[in-house]
Amino acid sequence: MEQPTRFIGMDVHKETIVVAVTAAGEVGKATPHGTIPNTTTALEKLVKRLRQAGTGPLKLCYEAGPCGYGVYRTLTRLGEDCLVAAPSMIPRRSGERQKNDKRDAASLAVLHRGGLLTSVWVPDAAHEAMRDLVRARLAAVRAVRTARQQLSAFLLRHERRYTAGRQPWTRTHRLWLAEQRFDQPAQQIVLEECIEAVRLAEQRRDRMDAHLRAELPNWSLFPLVQRLCALRGFDAIAAAGAVAAMGDPARFIKARDFMAYLGLVPSEHSSGQRRRLGAITKTGDVRARSVLIEAAWSYRFPARIARAKLPAIEGVPETVRQIAWKAQTRLCQRYRKMIARGKPKPLVVTATARELAGFVWAIAQLPDAIE
Repeated sequence: MEQPTRFIGMDVHKETIVVAVTAAGEVGKATPHGTIPNTTTALEKLVKRLRQAGTGPLKLCYEAGPCGYGVYRTLTRLGEDCLVAAPSMIPRRSGERQKNDKRDAASLAVLHRGGLLTSVWVPDAAHEAMRDLVRARLAAVRAVRTARQQLSAFLLRHERRYTAGRQPWTRTHRLWLAEQRFDQPAQQIVLEECIEAVRLAEQRRDRMDAHLRAELPNWSLFPLVQRLCALRGFDAIAAAGAVAAMGDPARFIKARDFMAYLGLVPSEHSSGQRRRLGAITKTGDVRARSVLIEAAWSYRFPARIARAKLPAIEGVPETVRQIAWKAQTRLCQRYRKMIARGKPKPLVVTATARELAGFVWAIAQLPDAIE
């Protein structure tokens, strides 16, 4: 007689993994199965013990977290079914006031037994490496922004205002910074150190840009990156950020699924005959959402193909060019109509970004988007 499927919940930490086991057809809590080190050898021994304890199939799960996908890759290499659960989608009891590792592992096993866990998409090693590079580049950009804000705040505290031009961080602005002098030596040291911090942060950002552009041609999703560059508001860096967040385009069946993944759809709290929509959900990858919102600002201008955009458009199939032009004409017109109705600019840009995500999805669904 075939034994029932066993569901194993794992609460994964940096040093340890707490394990709990339950089986199909059981009710109530899962049974604790001990604590093991978070190492490949310990996971192999765990799977061996579980196989010896019964012949039924195993279904393991754990919550996505800072430890990455090493546990998943080890278990799948051993031929076992493993699910990485989305933390934000795990059902939690509002009255539950006790939390520890054993309870978390048992709860995951019971929820997996009931089919109540939502899995995340696990990238392969190459995709994860490119995503790490994209995120490192974004971290470098944030470091530049932080360094500039610190310098500007320091100057503002001492009533040093740049009035020679409208835009800061131009050549003229940097010459103005170099001319600033303070009577107190300590304050002059602070100024010089802040200027140096900006310079080093900008150099790091530029290096990350160069590394990312050099690695893109070796990526299996590089053809999709090239196609997205045909869209207004996208260059190779922005397209790489969107593609890194999207991953496998086939996992989004409809355009709205991709919009919801990015958190660009409105929240809803409706009941009966009353339908109430709120702000966007802001779920999913905040980095990709920021890329789309930044790109959406370019649609406030009339539809046209800029000279700098011609190489990107000429290098893509005709179908992609048609989608990119349709996106321009539709989104530019929609932006103007919403502004004319008195809608706030942030709301209009967000709505434009949501529709732009639909065009990104449409291009990703075309054949030969992946090598």
